[in-house]
Amino acid sequence: MAMPQTETAFEAKVDNAVAVRGVSKNYGDVEALKDMSLEFPRGQLTSLLGPSGCGKTTLLKIIAGLLEPNAGEIEVNGKAVTGPGPDRAFVFQDFALLPWASVLRNVGFGLELRGVARSEREAIAEKYIKDVGLAGFEKSYPHELSGGMRQRVGLARALSVNAQVLLMDEPFSAVDEQTRRKFQEDLLNLVQNESKTFIFVTHSIEEAVYVSDQIAILLPRPSRVSEIIRPSGFRNKDAASIRRDPEYLDIVDEIWASLRSYVE
Repeated sequence: MAMPQTETAFEAKVDNAVAVRGVSKNYGDVEALKDMSLEFPRGQLTSLLGPSGCGKTTLLKIIAGLLEPNAGEIEVNGKAVTGPGPDRAFVFQDFALLPWASVLRNVGFGLELRGVARSEREAIAEKYIKDVGLAGFEKSYPHELSGGMRQRVGLARALSVNAQVLLMDEPFSAVDEQTRRKFQEDLLNLVQNESKTFIFVTHSIEEAVYVSDQIAILLPRPSRVSEIIRPSGFRNKDAASIRRDPEYLDIVDEIWASLRSYVE
């Protein structure tokens, strides 16, 4: 049986879209991140996995340019991050939709802010609305949609701006289990078809192993990378077969054994 590759950060000689180098972040006297270094391979999905409060969302927001680190640097495509930019898009846990705007306008809102002409941005928005399975809901408003549908709108909005890096903060945590599984399958298809780099925060070991090309396990704060796991043997299987693969089950057990001592 092929086993996952385990290694420390920076050992893999791959093309990286995002590099985190020696990043530290304090909130007053609390050290959230300390000398964090990690690289994210281009065109792949990396999950950030670790115990609650270990700084996963903090790291994601620093990469997004929404928070400034106290030390270290972030590079996206070799350029230093100094704030938010069009090369990154954020999919929020709480949807963050405009309640007064239709699905069509919500999805095209990032393009509207960039000054894209209405006809062009609506054509792009319609494409991604269809891609996430919401064709026919273009004129609906957020309050008319289920939680899962609102999350699809948020994902379509992030995709529509054609950012190279998609940052996803527990995007499936607010939906039911059946919807979550469907989202996970859809996400695998997006990673394969969109040629973008995905950085995905989750608390679920099973979810991380299911969707990820690379899993970064973070230690409790002050957080740093404990290990990198790259599932390999089952990545080319169809989505329905992955959860039954012995390697998938072994990796889930391995990660739980690593993390269980940090769970209160």
